[in-house]
Amino acid sequence: MKGLVFTEFLELVEERFGVEVADQIITTSRLPNDGAYTAIGTYDHGELVRLVLALSRASGTDVPTLVATFGEHLFERLIASHPALMEEVRDAFSLFERLHGVIHAEVLKLYPAAELPEFECTRLTDDRLVLEYHSPRGFADLAEGLIRGCAAHFGEPIAVEREDLSDGRGTNVRFAIRRAAA
Repeated sequence: MKGLVFTEFLELVEERFGVEVADQIITTSRLPNDGAYTAIGTYDHGELVRLVLALSRASGTDVPTLVATFGEHLFERLIASHPALMEEVRDAFSLFERLHGVIHAEVLKLYPAAELPEFECTRLTDDRLVLEYHSPRGFADLAEGLIRGCAAHFGEPIAVEREDLSDGRGTNVRFAIRRAAA
């Protein structure tokens, strides 16, 4: 997993919970690098899981909520650091449709070693689509947060229905997304 994900997670922890909590979760997670991440490095996704679990214990917030909240934060950071990825994107649905074939292809040009999840997008109507997430890392909560962050970025109220197709592992999840009335 790219270091950018780790650095942004720790930044979010510092912003929302304080530097002391960030230091606490790094210490209690017993990370091989003591929490020293670089945005361009590549790290084991299990380290992020350990950090999230430690934050859940420290904050009393459940893991799915923390990860989804992080996804919303991460969306804004990703597009701020890579504005070219948003070219020709006019709304959340157009981004979802471009995610796998265009945006992830561009991400791989920037970060050839990135291990990206796969997304299959099917447009049902102008206001409804299905986005299917596949990843062995099981970060469907992060994907949902990114979806919600994208909709918020475009100011589009959405409703998301989620169906786990992987017996609760979060490795294969279908998101039915519809634009909601404002």
